[in-house]
Amino acid sequence: MSEIPDRVPTPCPSCSPDLETVHEVLTEGAGTLTVRCSECSHVHKIQPEREREVTLDVVVSQGGESFTANVTTPENETVEIGDEFILETEEVLSTVRVTSVELDGQKRREEASVEDIETVWTREVDNVAVNVTVHPQDGSRDDSRSITVHVPGDYEFEVGEVEQFGDDEFEIDAFVVRSDAADYDRDRYEMEGDSILAKDAKRIYAYDQQTSAWSAW
Repeated sequence: MSEIPDRVPTPCPSCSPDLETVHEVLTEGAGTLTVRCSECSHVHKIQPEREREVTLDVVVSQGGESFTANVTTPENETVEIGDEFILETEEVLSTVRVTSVELDGQKRREEASVEDIETVWTREVDNVAVNVTVHPQDGSRDDSRSITVHVPGDYEFEVGEVEQFGDDEFEIDAFVVRSDAADYDRDRYEMEGDSILAKDAKRIYAYDQQTSAWSAW
């Protein structure tokens, strides 16, 4: 629901029935506003204009699968890559992030007005799968292996920290940022203390911390 402004332009039945004047909003009722004219202080009720809304088709990528849904938004809104919103359907309630905006003719844009959008492509970010490349302790890249860890989207990884997931224990060496993530000024981070949220991580690079002999199998 839209926020009600402190002041609204509307005709005053007392001093200006044909022209709008500035009115102070006093209270909000069931579909009405009680306002006071700034010219003559007359108090009366008005019915505010409802914002027109647009229904968008949304494709959600979730755990390697995808499904379609709909979301309703004010027609004057814009959608851009990186935007997050809560998607609620009969089957799911989750936070999703925009990964692509598709216009008519399958044209892709980073940002567009909702009136021009055919489909919004998103991915679920409440719970995510993060790919981790684990190198042997000796630094050899030939026997590196890739694992996938499943964590909440706001789980934080930090360079220099040791993580353990099941039988896998590794020290984070670097990470690569997803293209739809905001608040990062470069694609790769590798300084100790650099951190990233799981939903923003494209890949984590780490060194194995197992005490047992290394095996690529």
